[in-house]
Order: sequence, then C-alpha cells, then structure tokens
Amino acid sequence: MSSDTMQAEHRGTCLCGAVSVQILASSPTMGACHCKTCRAWSGGPFMSVEYHDVPQIQGMEHVTVYSSSDWAERGFCSRCGTHLFYRLKEGSFYALSVGLFQEGTQWPFDLQVFIDQKPQNYQFANTTRTMTGEEVFNAWS
Repeated sequence: MSSDTMQAEHRGTCLCGAVSVQILASSPTMGACHCKTCRAWSGGPFMSVEYHDVPQIQGMEHVTVYSSSDWAERGFCSRCGTHLFYRLKEGSFYALSVGLFQEGTQWPFDLQVFIDQKPQNYQFANTTRTMTGEEVFNAWS
C-alpha cells in the first residue's frame, strides 16, 4: 500500500468522555448538511466526517439512538448530550460529528449537502462541492 492510501486511526470522544469512537481513514474530509432536521438537531449545519463502515464505539451503554426518519437515525451521548452520528438504517453509512475528533479541525472541508435547504443568513468562506437534497437521494439510494 502506498503512503497516501494507508489507513490511519482517528479517535474521538464526547464531552464527558463516556463514549469514544474510532474510525480508520486514509484522508478524512468534512462536510456540512443543511437539511432542516440536521439544523434542528445541531443548531446549525451538521459538520461531519463520512464513514462507510461501522465505527468502533466504546461506551455504547451511554449511546441513545433516535429514529429521525424512515431511513436514518441519530445517536447522542445520554450523559452529556453530545451529537455522535447520523447513520442510515440500511447499510453501514455513518456521518460522525467532526467535533468528536481533535484533529478534525485539520481535515479539508469539501462538501455541502441539502444546499437547497440552507438558510440565507450564513455562508462558508471556502468553495466546496454542493448537492441538493434530490441529488443526495439520487446518489445514495
């Protein structure tokens, strides 16, 4: 394997430390979801790192999962309330809160989804790829 495809371990924790997550990724990037549900859940766009496998989660007894739609659910720490993930009910897609990972502040920001639901009262400075809600459902359904 070349050095640019080597998998690196990335660990993160919730605010209180009761839940920790671990992913393996060679070049993690972060994205933002502007859908109405994510904005209601997180108070703004949900900033996340996509993960196409099941992350290792320690402290599962402190994870509460909420079924937020017919196709997805959201997990949070039942002790401190930290948002942990959005995941599809079928398959192994996770969007993990980028704030869990200390090194997440160094990951490139490269994607915004549900751009058609983004309010006009904020704008990110850098240019990213954007997808409407329809484009997201067409790409991942």
